[in-house]
Amino acid sequence: MIATSPDHALQVNRRSFLGQSFSGLGTMALGSILARQAQAGDAWPAYYRDGVHHRPRIKNIIHLCMAGGPSHIDTFDPKPELTKLHGKAFPDSFTKGQQLAQLQGMKLLARGSKSEFSRHGESGLEFSNSFKHMAEVADDLCILRGMQTEQINHDPAHAFMNTGSIIKGRPCMGSWTLYGLGAETEELPGYVVLMTGGGQPISSQQWSAGFLPSRYQGVLFQSKGDAVHYVGNPAGICQSTQRQVIDEIKSLNQSLSNHVIDRELEARISQYEMAFRMQTSVPELTDIAGESKQTMEAYGVKEAGEGTYAKNCLLARRLVERGVRFVQLYHRGWDNHSKLDIELPKRIQEVDQASAALIADLKQRGLLDETLIIWGGEFGRTPMGQGTGRDHHINAFSLLLAGGGIKGGHIHGATDELGYRAVDGVASVHDLHATMQHLCGIDPHAFTHKFQGLEFKLTGVEGGKVIKDILA
Repeated sequence: MIATSPDHALQVNRRSFLGQSFSGLGTMALGSILARQAQAGDAWPAYYRDGVHHRPRIKNIIHLCMAGGPSHIDTFDPKPELTKLHGKAFPDSFTKGQQLAQLQGMKLLARGSKSEFSRHGESGLEFSNSFKHMAEVADDLCILRGMQTEQINHDPAHAFMNTGSIIKGRPCMGSWTLYGLGAETEELPGYVVLMTGGGQPISSQQWSAGFLPSRYQGVLFQSKGDAVHYVGNPAGICQSTQRQVIDEIKSLNQSLSNHVIDRELEARISQYEMAFRMQTSVPELTDIAGESKQTMEAYGVKEAGEGTYAKNCLLARRLVERGVRFVQLYHRGWDNHSKLDIELPKRIQEVDQASAALIADLKQRGLLDETLIIWGGEFGRTPMGQGTGRDHHINAFSLLLAGGGIKGGHIHGATDELGYRAVDGVASVHDLHATMQHLCGIDPHAFTHKFQGLEFKLTGVEGGKVIKDILA
């Protein structure tokens, strides 16, 4: 008798199961399809993955990431006491023993805001008048003024915001969401990333699936030209020929998968199929010529082929309409170490109209109740001046939330009188992740993935807390 290793026995058993129970699996698949059809009238079908622990409040997430760190003091957290102190020494009692970025060891002077603030909407939500269009949707907004983070430099701060860790190789929140819920489309990736603006480069590590199967990673769509590189056929290759190539590759990979247990191999098979379908679905998605003139004007889109934040916001709506689970829009240029009074209004003008239009458009189409929108950066800016700008700040920053399950016209948390530290309703990045997963129907403490002998989760070892006060 030939001795067999445990791995070999496992593989043989797997092949036997798949080979001998084809009809059983087929019946299961048919039952799944029929269940979907039977519940077509239910807004919350019963085909979510095992990651769901309770009834979801939302289906989709759109993260509008203002990369560089918008100044909370000049946008959503007015500080009149800081303005009175402008140009004077910043009190040592606030900063003694504290981590500062490039201001460490320097003379610290208070820098008040030149922004004018007023109350907006029926709720009287107070924020900068520079957001003229966001003021129109103020009653849909929830401002988190007590946010804090742990990382004071851009790349690790982005990593922490996306993955809950600064250690490379961890899955990002988009991948965790897709892994837990799956996607409602087979024609497009379940997680799409869009990019605009200049400034600090953004590493593709920020939308990595980490140790999760690669099928859950984000797919970067280009803002100009072909949305996805190399997805089209080479010159002289027709669809039928390409279909034959894909089928042959699929056959070879499936033959190998009968002998080797490799989830990445299975992911590769599905990705080839996805790429083939994207040859048709992506051009249809990015062709916005069919959008009404009124819609284009509402977003501020001037030309269908432009690569602007405004067009990306319109694409974000089209993506969630088509079943994409997680959409991330990066807009760079918010790293205002200098020329704050000139550069910040420019950045606000670039995103204000389209951000507000996205919220209003989703609401008008009945999609806002099932979509969570997150607006903000990776950290805040100091209430002390840095020349003509502000330095990085981790002790306080603001985020905006809107959409399903979120209280509109609501402010949660507060900073001290000078905007240096969150003192009330303090929320961590892990708390944000926990709240996001809770809205998706996921228990953030129970949803884990085992890797190298450890159970990992998005909310870290200690885990975040759901911010219950902001839930509708």
